[in-house]
Amino acid sequence: MAKKSKIAKNEQRKKMVVKYAARRAALKEAIRTATTFEERMAAQSALAKLPRDSNPIRVTLRCAITGRPRGNLRKFRMSRIAFREKALAGHLTGVTKSSW
Repeated sequence: MAKKSKIAKNEQRKKMVVKYAARRAALKEAIRTATTFEERMAAQSALAKLPRDSNPIRVTLRCAITGRPRGNLRKFRMSRIAFREKALAGHLTGVTKSSW
């Protein structure tokens, strides 16, 4: 089980990404379409002044059950360990153990 503080911090990051999404998109568009060097630099500095956690890259994919940050399966939103336990117990619909 992951630390509660790490899980809470990741949730806080998700909220911040949503809050600043429109502002970040507008600044990135301004950087892309800037005609002069000064306009581009002004937009880049404005983007740099936004909170670091408003960048969507900083949100970590965590297991919905344990909070584990590594070895996650996106389709099931859980770590490989939790996935295996649930699959072997028969709690995941449509998942069968393969053998050949």
